[in-house]
Amino acid sequence: MIKNKVVLITGASSGIGAATAMLLAKKGAKLVLVARREEKLQHLVKEIESAGGTAVYQTLDVTDAEANKRIVQFAKDTFGHLDVIFLNAGLMPNSPLSELKTNEWNQMVDVNIKGVLSGIAAVLPTFKAQKSGHVITTSSVAGLKAYPGGAVYGATKWAVRDLMEVLRMESAQENSHIRTATIYPAAIRTDLLETITDTESAKSMAAVYNQYQIGPDRVANVVAFAIDQPEDTNVNEFTVGPTNQPW
Repeated sequence: MIKNKVVLITGASSGIGAATAMLLAKKGAKLVLVARREEKLQHLVKEIESAGGTAVYQTLDVTDAEANKRIVQFAKDTFGHLDVIFLNAGLMPNSPLSELKTNEWNQMVDVNIKGVLSGIAAVLPTFKAQKSGHVITTSSVAGLKAYPGGAVYGATKWAVRDLMEVLRMESAQENSHIRTATIYPAAIRTDLLETITDTESAKSMAAVYNQYQIGPDRVANVVAFAIDQPEDTNVNEFTVGPTNQPW
């Protein structure tokens, strides 16, 4: 059941995060939406509320561990509890390793890995104490297969894959009833391509997305499906993308 569940979404201001927020709100969830862009969050909350949904927002840098803890506390203070965290924030400034865009490498590690770790660290004490909870992450098909230009991005997404699998196993061992789901999107229409500064990588990725991309609402449907399963059922991994894309 999704109705009345409290769901915290990072990277909620656009793309997959925003589409998921809209869908879950329609299904009766209570949403805590976080991202860096406050204006977009304000607009999204107004849109949800005008449609009869319930949502609040806070700005968040996911790389700030203490800020993640404050957001979890904010969710509990606002709605009384927290049921789901969807760790969706991410960056994809692809480039060949030989270009040595080390600042971008570090940004991806900070957001795509450390951001996920900080979210998990912030929420685990609450989920363990209440013996329930759901951790959902956005990985990528780049977390399943390698491709030129995507070395560091792919490495961060492979890391998320392993991290979430171990979280699932340890939660089962500890009998904490925490569910997990990792999503591996292919060409989904988002803002990710805007972070690519390498000209050739940007051109190559744009060509792929222009040919194949589908809307972020397709991923939102998968998130809703995972949440809507009975509490004793864990659907752990989803690869989702255009039917005609040979990813």
